[in-house]
Amino acid sequence: MHKYIIFRAEPRMPGWKDRKLQHTQSLTKILAAYFDSSDKDIPKPGYRPIELVRVEEEHDPNLHAHSTHYKTGNWEVTRVETYTPDVPNGEFDVIVICYCKYSPINAPLKPMPERQVSKDSFGGDNEAYERWLDSQDKETAEV
Repeated sequence: MHKYIIFRAEPRMPGWKDRKLQHTQSLTKILAAYFDSSDKDIPKPGYRPIELVRVEEEHDPNLHAHSTHYKTGNWEVTRVETYTPDVPNGEFDVIVICYCKYSPINAPLKPMPERQVSKDSFGGDNEAYERWLDSQDKETAEV
């Protein structure tokens, strides 16, 4: 099931001056948005989205994209709304809006796990996965 999950701040929550859209720097209530194609259930009240963190001293562009660590976030889901698109065979089966309240916790930082690539990473396209595996073998041989 293809889900688009959006985490939004409840009205009048603190920190509004710090919530800006990356590309425009416009203020937003959106805390995070995920595309989820897993069979996992949608978030429920009490769920806390993960917060991604970059520790500069530990950042290695060969190992990390932007973030080096993650932790349980300070925002807690208070209510959930779901919307089913009217368009058949659309990109998403459900759009989920999770409203959140700011509820800080002292969560420990955890290192990002190593990247795991599988056939599922290529949408089940075995040929694309095999090409990627071959390219990794060539890179290893060149080192």
